[in-house]
Amino acid sequence: MTESDLPVVQLTPGRWGDPTHPVALPAAAIDALKHLGVKRPQTPPGAAGPDSAGRGSAGPDSGGARIGNEPRGAEDLHRLTDGQLSFLASVVGAEHVASDLSSRWAHTRGYSTTDLLRFRAGDASGMPDAVVYPASHDEVAALLAGCAEHELALVPYSGGTSVVGGLAPSRRFVTVDLRRLDQLVELDEISRTATLQAGVRGPAAEALLAEHGYTLGHFPQSYEGASIGGYAAARSSGQSSAGYGRFDQMVVGLTLATPRGTVELGRAPMSAAGPDLRQLVLGSEGAFGIITSVRVRIRPRPAERHFEGWRFENFDAGLTAVRRLAQDGPLPTVLRLSDEVETAVNLADPDVLGGGSGGVLAIIGFDGPYNRATADVLTAAGGTNLGEGPGETWRTGRYRAPYLRDPLLDEGALVETLETAAFWSRIPALKAAVTEAIVGALSATPPLVLCHISHVYETGASLYFTVICAQADDPIAQWRSAKSAANQAIATVGGTISHHHGVGTDHRDAYVTEIGPLAVEALQAVKTTLDPNHVLNPGILLPEP
Repeated sequence: MTESDLPVVQLTPGRWGDPTHPVALPAAAIDALKHLGVKRPQTPPGAAGPDSAGRGSAGPDSGGARIGNEPRGAEDLHRLTDGQLSFLASVVGAEHVASDLSSRWAHTRGYSTTDLLRFRAGDASGMPDAVVYPASHDEVAALLAGCAEHELALVPYSGGTSVVGGLAPSRRFVTVDLRRLDQLVELDEISRTATLQAGVRGPAAEALLAEHGYTLGHFPQSYEGASIGGYAAARSSGQSSAGYGRFDQMVVGLTLATPRGTVELGRAPMSAAGPDLRQLVLGSEGAFGIITSVRVRIRPRPAERHFEGWRFENFDAGLTAVRRLAQDGPLPTVLRLSDEVETAVNLADPDVLGGGSGGVLAIIGFDGPYNRATADVLTAAGGTNLGEGPGETWRTGRYRAPYLRDPLLDEGALVETLETAAFWSRIPALKAAVTEAIVGALSATPPLVLCHISHVYETGASLYFTVICAQADDPIAQWRSAKSAANQAIATVGGTISHHHGVGTDHRDAYVTEIGPLAVEALQAVKTTLDPNHVLNPGILLPEP
C-alpha cells in the first residue's frame, strides 16, 4: 500500500485518528518516558475509553465517538440571534446550519498540543457560535457578502488540522466547513492540471486523480485529514517535496471568495503581467478570503517506488551529503535526514543502522526507477547504504507519529513540534541555537529534542524539531515558554518562523517582527481592500487594526 491508497480518516475532535483503533505505546517507550521523569496521571483528562474523563456528546461530526470532556460553562456561551441564523439558513439551507453544542465543540480549535490540552480540559473559549456547510462557491460568496451586515465573523474550516492556532480568531465567529466542496471539477490531461474544490481531503484527491492515472504527489504528515484548501491557505509541504515541490509550487490557479466579490487567478502557468497574485493568496490563511477551488499540476502515477536508508557518521556529514544532492543533483523524490537523537529514538534495533552505535539515518525515495547516480553522491559523501529495510520501515510508519501523541499525553508527557528554515550556511547554527533554547527553557523537566531535515532547496533547507518531556503543572504555559525561547533563537540566527505550518495566532507576533512594519501595513491594506470590515479570520496571520 502507498500513500495514494490510504483512506480519508474521520478525525475525532481532541484526538488524532479513529478512536476505535487506538495506538498503544510500546513498553520500551513507556520505560524511556520514566527516565524523563514522566508520570502517568491517575485519570488522563479526555482520554478515550469507557473509564475516561472524556464524556463529550457525540454529534454529527464526531462519527458517534467520544469527543473529549464536555465544554465547561457551555450554558453561558453566546448563541446567534434568530436573524443571524435565518440569514445563514437562507444561504445554505437550514439543514446545513448547525448550532448544537456537539457540532460547535467538534469544530473547536485544531490539533496542536495546546489545542488538545485545552480540549481535554473542556476549555470552550475557542468554540464557534455555529457551523455552516456550503456546497458551492456561490454559497460561500453569499455568506461572505452578508456577514458584515449580520455582524458575523467567519472562519474557513477544511480538514481542521492547523497546529498554529489557525482556527482561534480573536472574536466570536461562525465556522464555514467546506467538506461539501469535494469534487474534481476539471481534468486537463493535455496540460496535466486538475481543478479540485477546497474541501477535498488528501486521500480523496489522490483517489479522484488515480481513476485517471495521475497523482498530485503531496503527502504531508496531516495527509489523512488535511484538505486541498488547507494545503493552499497554509503553503503546505509534504514528504515528497524534493521531487514534486511544495504545494504552492504545484498551484497554477485558484478561486477566492471575498466579502467584496470573487477573485479568479491563474490564466496561464506563468505570466509577466504584474505581480503574481496567486502567491499573495497562497499562505493567506483565510484572512483575505476563502479559497473554494485550486488548479494544480498533476503527474502520472509512478509504476514503481523505492525507499532505502543510509547511515552517516554524524549529522554534519549527512548534512553535507544532502546539500550536495540539493545543489548538484540528482535529487530523489524523498530526501530526509534525522539527527543523532531522532535516529536513536526512532530505531528500536541498532542493527538497522548496520551495527554499532551512533550515526544518523537518511532516507531517500524514488517515484519511478531507482537512480544509482543519487546513491553514488551519498557514497562519495561517506554514506553507507542500509538497503530497503529502513526505508520501507520509515515509509510504512510515516503516518503513525501523530497517533502516538495522544497516548504520550495520556502518560503525562508533553510532546510538540516546531519547524523553521534557513539558508544552508545558517543551518548548523540554527539547529544548535534552537536546541539550546528549548533545553534551557525546559530545564525543570529536561527534554529530548529530536531534529530532522525533510525539505531541501538549492539555497537552504527546513529543520523540524520534536520535543518530549514530562508535563509540568501547567503544560500550556510550559510549552509557551519553550516555544518563545525557540522563536527568539530562530530570529537571532536568521531563520523563518515557519516553513510549512503557517502563522495562525501562535506565530503572528513573530511574523510581524520578521517582515517588518511596512510589509505588515501593506498586507493590512490588502486585507482592508478585500475584507473591509475585517470579518474573515480576525486576528489570524495579522493583528487586528
